[in-house]
Amino acid sequence: MLLKFLTLRRHQGYISLAMSISYVLFLAFAIGIVSGMRSLTAPAVAAWAAHRNWLNLASSPLAFMGSTAAVAIFTVLAVVELITDKLPKTPSRTKPVGLIARIVCGALSGAAVSVSAGQSLGFGALLGAAGGIAGAYAGYQWRTGLVKALGVPDFVIALLEDAIAIGGGLFLVSRF
Repeated sequence: MLLKFLTLRRHQGYISLAMSISYVLFLAFAIGIVSGMRSLTAPAVAAWAAHRNWLNLASSPLAFMGSTAAVAIFTVLAVVELITDKLPKTPSRTKPVGLIARIVCGALSGAAVSVSAGQSLGFGALLGAAGGIAGAYAGYQWRTGLVKALGVPDFVIALLEDAIAIGGGLFLVSRF
């Protein structure tokens, strides 16, 4: 099924996979969902992907994402978020500050995914932001529902959510 979305193309002597617009935009929305789960994980994996040349952001307004400084900053912030998420006084992701962070980070990450495949920065940002909203509310419902259904501490499900966000984010940006 995945091959349906991919075609080979030649560019400056290199053979690469060109993705359909719908597939790229799906990935932009999906990386936004990751941002909805953990706001800073999505830009951290996008920065690592740009730094490792999985995402080609050269000559784009998002070229800074591939810099060592961006990788370091987003990685440190993502780790801090992973830790603070487990604290009892951390506000809900659906409160305004947390939701705005997920929208902004989803937009940045969605734009990076979209631009790297030669698609619209704006539309990728819009889809990433929408994914951030969807991921925030769906992730909240999923996490609270599992805690209640399984009768386990929130910490256990939070660790599972961390693994899904990190693994899912890396999976998405490695599709290029």
